[in-house]
Formats: sequence, C-alpha cells, structure tokens
Amino acid sequence: MEIKSDYSTTGNLRKTLLMMIPMLLLTFLFISGGKPDFSNKVNVFAFLLTFLFFNWLFFMILFTGKTNRYRKTGFIVLALFFSFTFILNLIQMRGSMTFSDNNLLSCEIPFCHIVSTMVIIPAVVTKTIIFPGRINEGFASISSMLVIITGISVAVGRGFCSWGCFYGGWDDGCSGILAKPLIKKVNPVFKWMPFAVLLIVALSAAVTLSPTYCMWLCPFKTITEYQKVTNLEVLFQTIIFLILFAGLVLVLPILTKKRIQCATFCPMGALLSFTNKVNIFGLGIDKDKCNNCLNCTKVCPTFSITAKDVEKGKSDFTCTKCGKCIDACSKKAIHYHIKGTPVNKNHSLNRILFLMPSFTLLLIFTGRPLLNGIELIIKLITTGSLI
Repeated sequence: MEIKSDYSTTGNLRKTLLMMIPMLLLTFLFISGGKPDFSNKVNVFAFLLTFLFFNWLFFMILFTGKTNRYRKTGFIVLALFFSFTFILNLIQMRGSMTFSDNNLLSCEIPFCHIVSTMVIIPAVVTKTIIFPGRINEGFASISSMLVIITGISVAVGRGFCSWGCFYGGWDDGCSGILAKPLIKKVNPVFKWMPFAVLLIVALSAAVTLSPTYCMWLCPFKTITEYQKVTNLEVLFQTIIFLILFAGLVLVLPILTKKRIQCATFCPMGALLSFTNKVNIFGLGIDKDKCNNCLNCTKVCPTFSITAKDVEKGKSDFTCTKCGKCIDACSKKAIHYHIKGTPVNKNHSLNRILFLMPSFTLLLIFTGRPLLNGIELIIKLITTGSLI
C-alpha cells in the first residue's frame, strides 16, 4: 500500500506554484545566460515568450500529473528550433549547410554527442582525437561536449534521449502524428540493434581512425551539416543520409508510432543505456497495483518494457524515461523511482526529484535555440529576410 506524501502537486495549485519557484529562477538564468538583453522590443518579446513557454510546460507537468504530453511538446520544439537556428548559423558563417575540406583541415566542425561513441577507443589507444573539431575553443568543442555528456549520464542516464537530445524530437514528433499505428507489430528484438551499431562504429573508428558513423550512417546530417558534394563517394554518402533520415526518422515512426531511429539505430542511445545501470533514477512498477494489462508495453516508444519487465517490477535498461507508460497506466502502478528505495513509497517525491534535473536539461538545450529562433522569425516577418 502506498504511503502518501505531501509532495503531490497533481490538482493542487498552491503546491504546484511552490514547486515552480526554483524553475522560474533556472529558466531566467539559462535563457538569459545571466545577462538578459532587453535593449529592444524584439529581444524583450522573445525572452518573455520563451520564459512563459517553459514555465507553462513545467506547470502543466506538475499540476496535471501528465509527464510525457508536455515533455514531448518541449522536446519537439527543441528538435525543430535547434535545427532551424543551427542551419541558419551555418549559412551565415559558410554560406551553406555544407562544409569543405578546408573546414575539416581547420577543425571547424562542431562536436556532436554521438561522436563520443567513436572517439574514446582511439583516444585511449593511440592518444589521437579522430574528429575534426576544436579541443577547447569555439562552438561545441570536444572537451566541453564530453564534460556535458558525462554530467548528463550521471544526472539522468538515458533520460537524455527524451529530455535533451536535439535530434530525438524528430522521431518522437513523427511517432505521434497518427492516432493509431499502420504497422502494429514491431519485434522488440530490434531494440538490440543499436548495440550492434555501437560496436561496429566504435571498432571501425578505432581501425580507420575516422568517425565512420558521421561519414556513412548519420541520418541527422540531413538537418545539420554535410560535406559538399565534390565526388561520387560524397554523393553516395549524402544519398545514404537522406534515405536513413526519411526512413528511420520520418516514415517508420509515423507508421509504427515508435521512435524507430532512437530505439533501433542510434549508437549513442546504446551507450547511454549502460549509464542507466548506474544512474539513480529508473521506472518502478508496483505489482500490487498492476493488473497486468500490459498497456505500458504497447505504448512504450522504445520497446523498453516487456511482459518480463512487468513481472520484474521495473523497465528495461534501455528506458529513456519519457513518461509515456506512466501517463498511460490506468492503475497508476508505474512511477519514477529512485533505485534502492521501496517501489510502493514516495512516488510524488521521487517524481519531483527526477523532474528537476530532467526538465532543467530540456531547458538548457532548448532555451537559447527557441529564443534565437523567435528573434529570427520576427526578423523574417518584419524585414523579409533571415540573414
């Protein structure tokens, strides 16, 4: 039997507003960078809109008790506005989304979090950084991104894949387009494919001393940057990127209502799954409340809950902690859980403790892109140009 705590905010306006106070301060800090620019009306409007958007999301998560519905809204905004502002930034700097051999030689390529799956072995064995990025300087330097990834792993584990990954919102958004899936059966065994991809790209990168996933397999080259097509090999690579993006990120998530790219292909997701083993947050299933309807296994977008997991009383270690199964459980048997504590106690407190770092992660990665994107949209409306 659950022991009720005083931390439940669902339907309680006073408690929700009290829990909102830290997030109000964090939102102001991360959106403004500690130095808000109120020099003109556009900046003020963009700041206020961004500030209100995030605090509305957090308020609704707390007050309604629904996590995934509002998390997903922010996550999709992250994906869209990150790509939008990133591409425009590239066009302003280079004149296009493409990079040249000179950019490679000058180490001017931003370090993506997925690259960390390939740089570790070469760095340890040969003391070589195989990615053409800056070590300490510039946007998305190698050292800063590795520190961020390590911190994320400690804080939320693979929760990054549902709360911070600036790619994941694409397949997450597409998976919600249809009310019902057209492809109703997808074998959960496919959730092990990312581990094979991780092994292949890690070993191939170590052998060739090159970021093989970036060169041949990354679907998100389509919405970030890619090498200028100057020969048949690069043309072939570009075609692969387009096909993978269309299939894994757009079409299959729409047809299956599953996050196909994240669940079946991403090596970073596989790597972060291992961090779930040591991260303190997980999903617990109270078997005294569970009626074994297995609805959680049907709605999980990453195949991270099976009938066996329900019997064990916890999700699989591939869980991205999106909260969809929690929202869908009619018996309220699934909860965010702190490992090592009783599964039938302190549900509300555990939820708050998980939401604070997770939503802050969403805020950190989305705040500035959304703010800058709003400013650019206003510029387009008022001047007719984004550049």
